[in-house]
Amino acid sequence: MTEVFHRSFFLAGPTGRLEALLWTSPDADPKFVAVVCHPHPLFGGTMHNKVVYQTAKAIHQRGATVLRFNFRGVEQSEGVHDRGIGEQDDVGAAVAYLAAEFPGRPILLAGFSFGSWVGLRVACEDARVNELIGLGLPVDHVDASYLRACEKPKLLIQGANDQYGSRANIEALFATLAEPKRLVVIEAADHFFTSHLDQVGAAIDTWLDETGRP
Repeated sequence: MTEVFHRSFFLAGPTGRLEALLWTSPDADPKFVAVVCHPHPLFGGTMHNKVVYQTAKAIHQRGATVLRFNFRGVEQSEGVHDRGIGEQDDVGAAVAYLAAEFPGRPILLAGFSFGSWVGLRVACEDARVNELIGLGLPVDHVDASYLRACEKPKLLIQGANDQYGSRANIEALFATLAEPKRLVVIEAADHFFTSHLDQVGAAIDTWLDETGRP
């Protein structure tokens, strides 16, 4: 298991400072870096959410440096919730930080629920981001059609019983997406992957093997 070195700090965000947590490792020169975005701020979502934590852990165990942060208005992050609009700029600030601190390293962006809807939109448009992971994409309630034009490698992980993103709707969206792509539907899992977080980690690990990550 990769040893974790924690660093809590504040990112310079577009509307003030953003509370952040960076996981590094003894290797000061990681092969790739990642940012993981949390679920809806108005429903208790923070960077300490269990799905976000599990995702960060699975990526970090591959030797990556992983950044998590709180969206504007969450815990110690400044600003106010902006319905997913301004939050895209928060994601951009996180990507900019990683690009500046680890120049030339591939960037993976992952997000859960609201964090996947907001984060993947930024990831598709930002040339500095190489790969995408969306978990619990709430396709029953948001427009995720922007993913259709995204040709970057992408992994979608969905619970078969997701109450915000039905299996039928995620499969319909997935069918329209450009390659390379992979959809993993975890049987019997709900939106929060309750009792199935180990399968989330395994799905990420398998996909990273397929994409050639160390």
